[in-house]
Amino acid sequence: MASIRKEIIVERSPETTWAALRDWGGLHESLVPGFVLDTKLDGADRIVSFANGAIARERLVDLDEDAMRLSWTIIEGAYAHHNGVAQVFAEGARHSRFVWIADLLPNELAEPTSAMMETGIQTVKRTLESRPETPPSQPE
Repeated sequence: MASIRKEIIVERSPETTWAALRDWGGLHESLVPGFVLDTKLDGADRIVSFANGAIARERLVDLDEDAMRLSWTIIEGAYAHHNGVAQVFAEGARHSRFVWIADLLPNELAEPTSAMMETGIQTVKRTLESRPETPPSQPE
């Protein structure tokens, strides 16, 4: 089984970065516009249309608010097995470390998947850094 890890520092707060990542149905708008062209929700699944023409049905496994961690699996697409995890870590108050890991089969898809993930994570950085910082939530 291939395991691919990508990580990048984003010049945005962990809260802003997490808000974009946790938007399960808005992937194409909030996190990776242009890399993902459209996302359609179907129950707990999302159908993701990528710019390269690939389409995948992804099932939400877990959305952990405290850990700022999202995990999913691809249940329809090119993979015999695919589990993805993305997580945000604080790097001070104004920076985030965005980590994206994919475990997949068959191994032959590792190289093209790694290239796609590199494009995707660069899109995350570019997208988030081009937008204003999300204001912190106000206590009620």
